[in-house]
Amino acid sequence: VQLQACGGGLVQAGGSLRLSCAASGRAFSTYSMAWFRQAPGKEREFVAAIKWGGSSIYYADSVKGRFTISRDNAKKTVYLQMNFLKPEDTAVYYCAADRNIITSSLAMSDQYDYWGQGTQVTVSS
Repeated sequence: VQLQACGGGLVQAGGSLRLSCAASGRAFSTYSMAWFRQAPGKEREFVAAIKWGGSSIYYADSVKGRFTISRDNAKKTVYLQMNFLKPEDTAVYYCAADRNIITSSLAMSDQYDYWGQGTQVTVSS
């Protein structure tokens, strides 16, 4: 599967953005999807994940209550709605996919087989 992320940009603190990650290939609905981010000089960190069925969703503590992950299997797209953005949310955001990842590994970037190219999110104070 190939992933194409978009929707990043420059926004003021307190603002919102919605990221999209469109997938190509078959059987998108059988893939668990996730968003990670990487700020300059920092390691890639988990943001949110949604399992293939869509019923199980997980968030990093730092984004709980502000970010919402969702998926539209008919459109082969996963979304990340980001509200109440903070300057510390500034990073390159990546979407990731894996078909066989287990729940306990959803936050581990090295467990994902497929990655999008990243989209820059910059939050100004």
